[in-house]
Amino acid sequence: MVEAGRKYVFDFDSTLTQVEALDVLAEMTLQHKSNKAEIIKEIQEITNQGIDGDISFTESLERRIKLLNAHKDDLEGLVRELQQKISKSIASNKEFFHQFSDDIYVISCGFKEFIDPIVEEYNIPSERVYANTFEFDDQGNIIGFDEDNVLATHNGKIKCLKQLDLDGEVQVIGDGYSDYVMREAGIADKFFAYTENVHREKAANNADHVAPNLDEFLFVNDLPRNISYPKNRIKILLLENVHPAAFDNLSNDGFSVELVKHSLPEEELIEHIKGVHVLGIRSKTQVTQKVLDAADKLLVIGAFCIGTTQIDLEYTKKRGVVVFNAPYSNTRSVVEMAIGQIIMLMRNIFTRSTEIHAGQWNKTAINSREVRGKNLGIVGYGNIGKQLSVLAEAIGMRVYYYDVLERLALGNAIKCNTLEELLAASDVVSLHVDDNKSNKNFIGENEIQQMRDGAVLVNLSRGFVVDIDALASALKSGKLGGAAVDVYPSEPRSNGAFETALQGIPNVILTPHIGGSTEEAQRNIADFVPNKIMDYINSGNTVDAVNFPNIRLPKQNKAHRFLHIHKNVPGIMAKINEVLAKYEMNITGQYLSTDSEVGYVITDLDKDYNKGVLKDLKNVENTIKFRVLY
Repeated sequence: MVEAGRKYVFDFDSTLTQVEALDVLAEMTLQHKSNKAEIIKEIQEITNQGIDGDISFTESLERRIKLLNAHKDDLEGLVRELQQKISKSIASNKEFFHQFSDDIYVISCGFKEFIDPIVEEYNIPSERVYANTFEFDDQGNIIGFDEDNVLATHNGKIKCLKQLDLDGEVQVIGDGYSDYVMREAGIADKFFAYTENVHREKAANNADHVAPNLDEFLFVNDLPRNISYPKNRIKILLLENVHPAAFDNLSNDGFSVELVKHSLPEEELIEHIKGVHVLGIRSKTQVTQKVLDAADKLLVIGAFCIGTTQIDLEYTKKRGVVVFNAPYSNTRSVVEMAIGQIIMLMRNIFTRSTEIHAGQWNKTAINSREVRGKNLGIVGYGNIGKQLSVLAEAIGMRVYYYDVLERLALGNAIKCNTLEELLAASDVVSLHVDDNKSNKNFIGENEIQQMRDGAVLVNLSRGFVVDIDALASALKSGKLGGAAVDVYPSEPRSNGAFETALQGIPNVILTPHIGGSTEEAQRNIADFVPNKIMDYINSGNTVDAVNFPNIRLPKQNKAHRFLHIHKNVPGIMAKINEVLAKYEMNITGQYLSTDSEVGYVITDLDKDYNKGVLKDLKNVENTIKFRVLY
């Protein structure tokens, strides 16, 4: 005797579709009514009362249809609207519906007139759709429903499923009271609370399993699915109060995201990072070897800032953890602040402002100079340095620049071959060097002495590049005419008390590392970094990774994708392809990128695979990480 397989019973509204169909119909039929908003609100309240079981379904249906004022001709437009509102994970898993069509049923308290045309695209025939039907008058107005249909009655789904008397294990997938009572009544074996579109507490609390999307349902049942691992199972930890748009971007893509407003010290982070797949940080969180050793599932780190010295990049690479940062997102913010500070310093604005705050009027032009015609020396001619060069020239400054790399001048900027040459030529020196450790005390006592008497220094780069004590001495002695400092050798983890040798010196602007802290910059970062994270998690792309070979992948279509990270030693590719050949896998595309330490290979395959191939690929010698997409 052959054992009967599983049967899958789907709800329609807010499960197969993102919406309640009658609510959408109300939006259409009431659009010209002056009291449209109130009627729609009333219909939605009645809908929710029926779904939660607070009123009988029959009463809910009667009251809504009376308010709808709908016509048979409206249904065609409703179907078109619902076709655009299929639940995201339902639409991406059509293969499951086509493959298991004979075992899938729709039991809904909605109406066949609009359900049949929608589910037909998913290979579910009308005879396996159980729903209500409308009644129309001679003019085609919707005046009611077939009251003899069991689905028009309270607990009608229980009666319907009982009458079907399905063989095998019956699983119900839905979002409301009428779905979970089938499990309570003992005629369904399992109830999955489907929360992709709406999370109803009663349904979730009475579920055998909560399914935030169809991928989760298919994963639990080991059924064919669009992605191998549901996104809701991928845990993301965002620290240091990153912009809320980052949380929204990642959550909306289906990931489970936890937001923490501050950085975590090493011991706390070691505890917190267990089970985390993605870590998002800013500049204060230190990602050390100990942290990475504790990160049992970590795939990627997103630095929501420019610098990455807070991350042990070499060790992340050895662990197969990809790191992304935001090298361009706050460029404009930093440049605008540099321009503002240069003008403020040259005009001695802060000194005058401090005097006024202290109740002293001191109107004078002494030490107040225009920036037009003055020489700006830019140390570090990267993204920020170049944009500063353009803006400074636009307000009339002469620009000199120095960089250890060969950089093409923009506008009329003049390249200096040595730092000494730039320091001697500049009225203002603005630092925009990277976070390379060799840049410690890049500007010290010797370099300051080479600057022009009365020149000003701006540091919006890294705190450790300037010898603070040497700078303080030069300011107090009058060697330098002013300074603006935004970054410090040692900065607190959170807001509070802070001390520096530069406090109290006239014509010194001190700011708490806010060069890139504008709403626009933080929003740009909150879009850029999550997109890089999602691109890597969803497709394997490593373009713009800080520590990893870069691979830009074509769009994957109807294939399986294997991602293999390994030590860059001879023979690995041969071993990988040997395994694939052993299992007769047909390769449709293969992409490899390496650096001196690691290799990253992506293989696309055009057919289903024996699970043994996964085990063998993981066991290839010198494998660091292996995962499957799709």
